[in-house]
Amino acid sequence: MNEKRVVITGLGAVTPLGNSVEEFWNNAILGQSGASKITKFDPSLFKTQFACEINDFEPQKYLERNEIRKSDLFTQYALYAASEAFEDSGIDMDKISPFDVGVIWGTGQGGMNTFENEVKEYALNNKNPRFNPFFVPKLIANMASGMISMKFNLMGINYTTVSACATSNSAIMDAYNYIKLGKAKIFVTGGSEAPITEASIGGFSSMKAMSKRNDHPEIASRPFDKERDGFVMGEGAGAVILEDFEHAKQRGAKIYAEVVGASMTADAYHMTATHPDGLGAAKAMELALQEAQINPQEVDYLNTHATSTPVGDLSEVKAISKVYGSAPENLVLSATKSMTGHLLGAAGAIESILCIKAITDGVIPPTINTDHISDEIPQSLNIITQKAISKNIEIAMNNTFGFGGHNAITVFKKM
Repeated sequence: MNEKRVVITGLGAVTPLGNSVEEFWNNAILGQSGASKITKFDPSLFKTQFACEINDFEPQKYLERNEIRKSDLFTQYALYAASEAFEDSGIDMDKISPFDVGVIWGTGQGGMNTFENEVKEYALNNKNPRFNPFFVPKLIANMASGMISMKFNLMGINYTTVSACATSNSAIMDAYNYIKLGKAKIFVTGGSEAPITEASIGGFSSMKAMSKRNDHPEIASRPFDKERDGFVMGEGAGAVILEDFEHAKQRGAKIYAEVVGASMTADAYHMTATHPDGLGAAKAMELALQEAQINPQEVDYLNTHATSTPVGDLSEVKAISKVYGSAPENLVLSATKSMTGHLLGAAGAIESILCIKAITDGVIPPTINTDHISDEIPQSLNIITQKAISKNIEIAMNNTFGFGGHNAITVFKKM
């Protein structure tokens, strides 16, 4: 059986750096920080009082009033980003069988806002069980993929991936594999998350996973830096249209790049910590490159998972060194969570978009706030800090790692 080639023909995003791909990309290139004091609730009693929130979100740009009323915020972000991506792709569903187009969408937490609000309402009303009839549909994690399919009449493969912070890379990988096998022509894939809630912020804070730089949130996320003290929460969605290359070519689609490799492994080590030597992460990178038939020295850009945690950043560097060596000549790294914060299940999707844009525009977004790289990290690694750089990018890799030991890697290539 001849495997199909898989290309990217549409992009969509709603992020703390902008509510479109163009705005997101431009602010990432400028090295803007999306972090500020939390406005979604009063954070004054919390140890961490800031996050990377989305500003000026107007769901009515792409969503009907009924869609907004019946959906949790994570689904609204998904529908918004998917709508931009679908529009960008130029797909005409009148010319395509709806059974040829699927949706594989990811979220780590699902309808956290809905869950909190309904349970609070229940507790405050003397446990009178007057739950909203949309409570369960808004809450469940698969509803974003379901509502995307309803919005565009997509009747192909449809489901949701959940692998914590590796979630949306897992979704992209699954969509890639299905198209390769000829089981679909097009997928809307990616991930969304709306985790800036009291329970989510409080829960991660109690784990001592988040930064506590409340006086200076804009410099709190500092991957690889000597003074890094935890991640910064972010929210939003990234959508990518994957398509059979021959199908895209036949309809005259604009093609951003090609997906050439993807892989997943498990650390089998700890509920929340990455393997200290990066064994699972290194193997996932090796397998993704092997599938892509690409040598490590051919990779130009690696968007690292680096969340700004003391242990996590170091274990990823160890994994990178296992695959690329401690002084790779061609490889350039950056950690864009320094700007966007950590979007959990949506992180892989928005960072894949940055990889794809780096390929098309020949620019690598920076790692901001990293003033002094930790002594434990090889100084020979080319980590781009403070300012974006211009570079011809033929191959880009995106790393994601999630609680539970999930490692998901994607590899993109210039067409």
